[in-house]
Amino acid sequence: MNVIKKFINYCKACYDELAHKVTWPTRKELTQSAVVVLSASLIIALVVWLMDVVFKAFMSQIYSL
Repeated sequence: MNVIKKFINYCKACYDELAHKVTWPTRKELTQSAVVVLSASLIIALVVWLMDVVFKAFMSQIYSL
């Protein structure tokens, strides 16, 4: 029975923290963060693609000899 009370108290504490102590981002902040993540992901994808193209060209030069 003691374990169940501890679990219930833990759930209540979690709810209290999420409902009253956490500061949630505004819609504008969330949109800005999403744009930053999307932009960074696209840039990293382009860099990886470019590295792949260069490596493929380099390897084709080596193996064509």
